[in-house]
Amino acid sequence: MLDETVLFRLGADHGLAEASIVLDALDVPGFSLRVAPERRHYPASMIKLPIAMVLAALCEAGAYRLDDPVEVTAAAMTANDAPSPFVPGYKAELGELGRAMLSDSDNVATNLLIDVLGRDTITAACAAFGLRETAVCRKLSGSLPLIDDPAATGRNAHPATDAAALLHLLARQAARGRSWVYDALLAQRWNAKLSAGLRPGDTFAHKTGDTDDVSHDGGILVLPDGRRFAFVVYTALPATPENDARFAAFARDVRSLLEGPHAA
Repeated sequence: MLDETVLFRLGADHGLAEASIVLDALDVPGFSLRVAPERRHYPASMIKLPIAMVLAALCEAGAYRLDDPVEVTAAAMTANDAPSPFVPGYKAELGELGRAMLSDSDNVATNLLIDVLGRDTITAACAAFGLRETAVCRKLSGSLPLIDDPAATGRNAHPATDAAALLHLLARQAARGRSWVYDALLAQRWNAKLSAGLRPGDTFAHKTGDTDDVSHDGGILVLPDGRRFAFVVYTALPATPENDARFAAFARDVRSLLEGPHAA
């Protein structure tokens, strides 16, 4: 039987240091498992999903359009894990930036969106979503030294519990029709963590987050029989291939238990 004790033990067995884990059945009320929900890890690139959701909401409200043009500025430039198409002077569209921020985890796109939307606006919109502990306070830095950000007001915050709550909202939106945010997560480029432990026929619309101090993954898992789960794992592990393999092994065991008689 999959319960919080089993989830905790599996995390410990696979060396997921200081893990904060959420596994919620999206279509079965009451199936909600939490391991150390009180932990407040730095979110790294997990902060990009709330930024995207705010962009989508503002476009839905008519404040912006996804095809609104934005010129890339030097103030947004920082390192990326993969080459970024966004260089100073490039004319991008808001939707292009949002999709690249999620699918490729593009830091330059993220910093541009932080400038366009505004930190206070993003944070207030997140609070309206019910994310009481999510805040966008500074731009992202792909490497040291940190990006020069005179408007910074502290560290970004988006705990695993808020990430799961946001996935519930996204799942409801996706069920009502097409969602570019969901589609961008499905097109995720970085799939060495939880995705690597899933099975053929599973889909995982997800986002990862990595620094030298933390490693995270979380998204909407859909099984071939249609069951849907919000599955989020935050850890105090450095981002390395060896630690990615810990995520995959953990996901493999959890996925096996989702086939059991007491799974949601």
